[in-house]
Amino acid sequence: MFAGDIVPYGAGVPLLLLDLDNTLLDRAGPFRAWGEDFLREVGAPAEDIDWLLDVDADGLTDRWDVAEALRDRYGLRISAIDIVEALHDGIVANTRLDPMVACALKIAGDAGWVPVVVTNGAERQQEAKIRRTGLDQYLADWVISEEAGVSKPNPRIFAIGAGRARMRLAGAWMIGDSPEADIGGANGLGLRSVWLHRGRRWTEQRYAPTYTADGPIAALAAVLSG
Repeated sequence: MFAGDIVPYGAGVPLLLLDLDNTLLDRAGPFRAWGEDFLREVGAPAEDIDWLLDVDADGLTDRWDVAEALRDRYGLRISAIDIVEALHDGIVANTRLDPMVACALKIAGDAGWVPVVVTNGAERQQEAKIRRTGLDQYLADWVISEEAGVSKPNPRIFAIGAGRARMRLAGAWMIGDSPEADIGGANGLGLRSVWLHRGRRWTEQRYAPTYTADGPIAALAAVLSG
C-alpha cells in the first residue's frame, strides 16, 4: 500500500494531521517505565504501578494532579514541581521512534503527503520528544496545545496546524487514538479520520472515524490507499 506513486487525494488535500502520544510515539510504555523507577526510588511496592497507571488515566490526568497524588499517597516531602520535572524527563528519556513508523512517514512524504503533528500537552516535553527521537525529520511542522493556547478538539488548533504547513484544512485527514480529541475534532471540521483502537471498541454514538486501525503504520496505509 505504500507505493510511492500512490497519491489518492481525491477532492481533498495531501495534509496529514497526526496525533503524537500513543499514535506516532508510544506514551504508555515510557510512562510505565518512569513510574516503575519512581516507585522503586520511594520504596513503594512494585504492584502500586497499577494504581499509578489508573491515576494517570493514559495521560488524561493533569501532570500536577499526578504529582500531588504521589505526594499524598507516600507522604513525600519532594515538591510537586520536582515530581513533574522528573515525570517529563523520564518520559522523554524512555521514548523511542519505531523505525517502521519513520519508514511509513517517509514513504507518505515521498508520495506527496504533508505530515503535521497536532498534539495536546506541555510544550517542553512534547517538543523534546519530537526532536530527541528524530521524528522532526519526517514532519512538515507541529503544533502543541500549550504554546498554541488551545487544545484538541477545538477547531482552532487544527487550523493552526494547517496554517503552519501553509495548506488548506478542508479535505485533510486526521490520525489519532483519542475518540474525542482526535476523531471528534476531525468530525467537527468534516475531516476524514483514522482511529487507532489500541484494543478498545468504538462506543461513541454521535460520530465515527472513517477507518479504524491497530497502529500508525496501518493508519497511514489506510490514508494512502483511501
